[in-house]
Amino acid sequence: MDALIVSTICFGLFIVASTQAMLAGYPDAEFSDASNVYGILIEVILAVCALLYLHFRHFDIRSLYPRPQWMGALEGVGIYAVAVVLGGLVTETFEGNDSSMPVVAFSFQGVSLASTVAFAMVNGIFEEVFLLGVLLRGLKGQGMWFAVGFSMLVRLLYHTYQRPVGVLSVLAFGLVLTVFYLRTGRLWPVVFAHILGDIVPVFFGDG
Repeated sequence: MDALIVSTICFGLFIVASTQAMLAGYPDAEFSDASNVYGILIEVILAVCALLYLHFRHFDIRSLYPRPQWMGALEGVGIYAVAVVLGGLVTETFEGNDSSMPVVAFSFQGVSLASTVAFAMVNGIFEEVFLLGVLLRGLKGQGMWFAVGFSMLVRLLYHTYQRPVGVLSVLAFGLVLTVFYLRTGRLWPVVFAHILGDIVPVFFGDG
């Protein structure tokens, strides 16, 4: 029950929005400084609500704080690289003759470095703390495969707006982060990998 409540608090709004985009035919995803600020505010509010709920449920809140370290950041770079490679391998069979992919077009035109980094930091912490630090860890008592499956399902549901191929890439990325967390129990490296995943495509990719 706690997992469902936390999932609803943290990701329910995004799951609804993603489902609406999917039903609307996968419109382009356009980002701006304003949308980044809005995203930050929404995630901070939802995080506070979820943490208050977990506090009243006597969850160990302090264990959810990522502890930044240089070595962990380097591990995050490695995790990001592995996740990108795996995502490419998973989706390459869908590549068209013109090297295009049937994924949603992302637009970052005019987005500043400051808002991108700020959003990436908040989003990376928000998603991985609640997906892995709360849901995955909290559900381990129900069995590892159930815990992994539930957290991956939630991750999938709020990314459906990216079309099926995009979702496969997201799941590949999430699987790498999940495996690392399962093996180490450390959040900072996976958070840093996620932060890179939000920043790199904006300035060094095509979306």
